[in-house]
Amino acid sequence: MTKDQKKLGLDSNCNAVFSLNYHIIICVKYRKKAFESEEISERCKDLIRESSKEMKVDILGIDCGSDHIHILCRTKPTLDIPKYMNLIKGYSSRVLRKEFPELKKILWGDAFWSPSYYIASAGNVSLDTLKKYVESQREKEEIEE
Repeated sequence: MTKDQKKLGLDSNCNAVFSLNYHIIICVKYRKKAFESEEISERCKDLIRESSKEMKVDILGIDCGSDHIHILCRTKPTLDIPKYMNLIKGYSSRVLRKEFPELKKILWGDAFWSPSYYIASAGNVSLDTLKKYVESQREKEEIEE
């Protein structure tokens, strides 16, 4: 990897240079306000950080609303996103329900998280900027000739 690529915040492996950042939002089942307790919210963030390390996902930012959590992460192209989501949701759900029995008052059964999640790529540039860059490549090649 070159110094310029490092400056741009790029990562690399043996055959690719990449920058893969994601914004993930996971909601508590039934949008129940499980994170009104600072203790529960902090423990959940710790559990997600812990399980993310296991899958070599770097957490760049993480915070809870009262009924959801936002995760900003950086990863490699080899990440199996559904597997990652199942790991962080399953692990955090089991531990939180075990350590905080008071959650049973607002959540019943074995569920803590909603079955769905939101994920979006979070690049270094806006989509409009990237689109203009891609569209300008033909012009750029003509100038260089």
